[in-house]
Amino acid sequence: MLESRHLLTQVIFAFTILHSLDRTEVIKSNLHPVFAKVFSLDYYFEEVQKLRFEVYDIHGTHSIGTRDDDFLGGVECTLGQIVAQKRMVKPLLLKYGKYAGKSTITVHAEEISGNNGYVELSFRAKKLDDKDLFSKSDPFLEIYRINDDETEQLVHRTEVIKNNLNPVWEPFKVSLISLCSCDEDRKLKCLVWDYDSRGKHDFIGEFYATFREMQAISSGNKVSWDCVNPKYKQKKRNYKNSGVVILTDIKLHKVYSFLDYIMGGCQIHFTVAIDFTASNGDPRNSCSLHYINPYQPNEYLKALIAVGEICQDYDSDKRFSALGFGARIPPNYEVSHDFAINFNPEDDECEEIQGVVEAYQNCLPKIQLYGPTNVSPIINRIAKLAAGDGNIKDASRYHILLILTDGVVTDMADTREAIVRASYQPLSIIIVGVGNADFTDMQILDGDDGVLRSPKGEPVLRDIVQFVPFRDFKTASPAALAKCVLAEVPKQVVEYYSHKAISPFSSLSPIAHEAPHSSSVKYSFSTYV
Repeated sequence: MLESRHLLTQVIFAFTILHSLDRTEVIKSNLHPVFAKVFSLDYYFEEVQKLRFEVYDIHGTHSIGTRDDDFLGGVECTLGQIVAQKRMVKPLLLKYGKYAGKSTITVHAEEISGNNGYVELSFRAKKLDDKDLFSKSDPFLEIYRINDDETEQLVHRTEVIKNNLNPVWEPFKVSLISLCSCDEDRKLKCLVWDYDSRGKHDFIGEFYATFREMQAISSGNKVSWDCVNPKYKQKKRNYKNSGVVILTDIKLHKVYSFLDYIMGGCQIHFTVAIDFTASNGDPRNSCSLHYINPYQPNEYLKALIAVGEICQDYDSDKRFSALGFGARIPPNYEVSHDFAINFNPEDDECEEIQGVVEAYQNCLPKIQLYGPTNVSPIINRIAKLAAGDGNIKDASRYHILLILTDGVVTDMADTREAIVRASYQPLSIIIVGVGNADFTDMQILDGDDGVLRSPKGEPVLRDIVQFVPFRDFKTASPAALAKCVLAEVPKQVVEYYSHKAISPFSSLSPIAHEAPHSSSVKYSFSTYV
């Protein structure tokens, strides 16, 4: 419990955790405050976004940070941790890491989405006014969105139904942003016209609706509107309408984002595969790419840690598979292109990224670097594992395979075939080229310059490979490498589950087959202490 009279939380948000972002309101005389203040943050999967929350007992109305204010505790975390848990509870810590009694802070997160799908609408009309002398009206329907400034924006115009006073228009799809700016109560102005080939269409009538009114049809209610001509209504005493427009069907399609899946419980399982071919050089030699310098991590470790630290926030058990290829391994020292670097074939997982680092360092003295550089066996292995998860038919687990290699793969044809097969599974592949080799031939696997195909000409279902040479980031921070190689993952996750028509756990709406959201979205935070 927090023994204080006046409480205030200050959120400090920056990569270096130095700059103040915002703070809540003050809640007086409460040991269990629930703050109303909401913080909106931009979220990027490919970045480690560090946060610090601090709680103070305020004495007075001045700004915090004076000697009179009592620091009640703080906590550090990443935005990824909050996103993955959706509701994060952590103990408050005082200086030097001491617990602040039994005090805790609870942070709730939810996505602020500007585009949450599209709607499919079906309209018909009956008993429309006849505007033609020798035939019947040729009606069409227009829907306009009324904006905040009272201007009107055309949303949709139906096709013309010839010579028919009881038209049934074709169903049409429109995004909720276009229809009502995602505001269910925004007014929609609907006009019915009699088509004229010269462009001088005759006005039949109009009505006003909202998207909320339209959704009443889903509960079995009949949704219809009188189509009214204001001039007729004003002049004719017994005038009722110029026909009736009826909404016969409505289908709401939700377009899910990466965060919908993550916050719905989707776990990201991370696997690293390390190149142990002889071209890396003897690990005992300081010129080797595998040389362990006690003061400076080698390129393999830098890439592993940069990517792994991002992925570990999205895996609840924090256990990661660590594999090797291209080495002679004990006890018989036969060449293997798919072995656990902890030498436990029954359990290739390591505890957290630090466990992977230790397994890598411990394995180097026990193996003989050899060759060739064959990566298809490991891709096939992880794809088979992912296929098992894919058969579950839910969005519970997605795989990321990080391949670290010092040269162009030897089994290029088999690798292309393996990637095409893997593109049907919940899997993304990141390849980082270590060292100064010519990686030109590796660019073909990326697919950015064209669709990757198998040797038989079959294209990938979706682009799942990202290749970058580590040397492009040698002088940059590890965060820059992670940002580059992981930026496409959110899109790849959404593409996979959209193709499979799989919804997040927390949603019941049918998924839409449309382009996914960007990985940059906004988040809302409520803080409870």
